[in-house]
Amino acid sequence: MFKFAVRIIPDAVLESLSKAGLGPENIDLLIPHQANLRILEAARKRLALPESKVFVNIEKYGNFSGATCPVALAEAVEQGLVREGSVVVLVTFGAGLTWAACTMRW
Repeated sequence: MFKFAVRIIPDAVLESLSKAGLGPENIDLLIPHQANLRILEAARKRLALPESKVFVNIEKYGNFSGATCPVALAEAVEQGLVREGSVVVLVTFGAGLTWAACTMRW
């Protein structure tokens, strides 16, 4: 699962950005599925994003399945990390070797 996630997260992010006519340099905040800190770090490095552009709250909750992205988004908004006009990318993956990404301008 680790190898799959480390490969699929950047691929999904880049595909989502491309469909929106954007690139990684346009990301204001990446909100990944909070499955495992090692996976998040490896994917962040593959995307060449600074730590400040990747929201991580896994230390608070651990991996609680499909709710990690919406909870992380809500916390990022509350913390003022997402503002009007921000480009936010949500990306997730699952045990069934499924994945999804969404690029949005807040």
